[in-house]
Amino acid sequence: MTTSNYATERETTEGKVFTVTGGDWDQVVSGTDPINDERIVVNMGPQHPSTHGVLRLILELEGETVREARSVVGYLHTGIEKNLEYRNWVQGSTFVTRMDYLSPLFNETAYALAVEKLLGITDDITERATTIRVLMMELNRISSHLVWLATTGMELGAISIMLYGFREREYILDIFETITGLRMNHAYVRPGGVAQDVPDEAIVKIRNFLKMMPKKLKEYEDLLSGQPIWVERTKNVAVLDVTGCLALGITGPVLRSAGLAWDLRKTMPYCGYETYEFDVPTHPDGDVWGRYQVRLAEIRESLKLVEQALDRLAKPGPVMVSDKKIAWPAQLAIGVDGMGNSLEHVAKIMGQSMESLIHHFKLVTEGFRVPPGQVYAAVESPRGELGVHAVSDGGTRPYRVHYREPSFVNLQALPAMAEGGLIADVIAGGASLDPVMGGCDR
Repeated sequence: MTTSNYATERETTEGKVFTVTGGDWDQVVSGTDPINDERIVVNMGPQHPSTHGVLRLILELEGETVREARSVVGYLHTGIEKNLEYRNWVQGSTFVTRMDYLSPLFNETAYALAVEKLLGITDDITERATTIRVLMMELNRISSHLVWLATTGMELGAISIMLYGFREREYILDIFETITGLRMNHAYVRPGGVAQDVPDEAIVKIRNFLKMMPKKLKEYEDLLSGQPIWVERTKNVAVLDVTGCLALGITGPVLRSAGLAWDLRKTMPYCGYETYEFDVPTHPDGDVWGRYQVRLAEIRESLKLVEQALDRLAKPGPVMVSDKKIAWPAQLAIGVDGMGNSLEHVAKIMGQSMESLIHHFKLVTEGFRVPPGQVYAAVESPRGELGVHAVSDGGTRPYRVHYREPSFVNLQALPAMAEGGLIADVIAGGASLDPVMGGCDR
């Protein structure tokens, strides 16, 4: 019988059972004499209101100073990447949208771009579908940054900004519900285009949001930027310079707050971002204050991008590729009970031709075949570079899909930020990374 170095085991009526005890916690604790060394090892999390989900931090403290910090992940493991291997390529959209649940549309778009690259149809994606993807991603970027601002403010004692941030995010989720039918986890961006067109009602809501949001941003800054406690808790706190960011693979606002204007929308454009007018905000200091400034500036740039995308939507067009062997039906009609397809829609499909009915049936039940190969596609998510490595063996299901998730990579920066600082600054530094554990533990 083999033994495990990591967990004790025992035989039961259900088979072999392993007891996992939390890594090397016993060794960490046994190496410290709290009385003589005046040091203490504590758990922060995984159930802690300031860890942005079930993140566990093991902190070795000397008084209030952090001598060693270690991040432990895996408490929210969903197995989404493995599940993708048992679903067809279109069904994958329903899974990946649930990873980083604060930026679901980025998960979907990165996945769709990878599948389209494998299919060789990247240039066939319609202009309108690409514009809608940009529109939805930039609205999602704003909503994600609003959650960051709200939760970070609450963790540092600014309760009112938490209420205001979620209030404005609610308006964006209402727009998403109008367009996709869901507030979160939309499965809206699919290989070949998007599920359906943007209704006129949503265009009106977005226009109203564009008028309202700049005033709200000004209110946030009036509330926080001159507030002595906010400044004291963020300036020169959890500093990570550009050299440290590059050494650890850190991307997104954390990297840009250290002075490097690296943004995939500019440096490696996708979805036609090279045709839009916008700037990449940076800050020289690499501290929590700099990350706050960069994210607020990014919201303003996203508002500019949303407005440009809206203007382009004035020109009508299809939102899905024309190849019916790939194109999931884009114009769906819901039944009177609010579920499934309406009888009129089913009759229309069946009345077109026997071939179209067969294609529709095979597409829904089996899915399309993707030529063998492997690709990497990346987008600039609210947290940094979100990349998809997709591998096909020529079948109707992925052989392997792996995400390069910025929350997972960026968490490596936490010890570099926290060690040598105060335990209170672990909260500010960790929050400034904006980790989402749903993306980290896939």
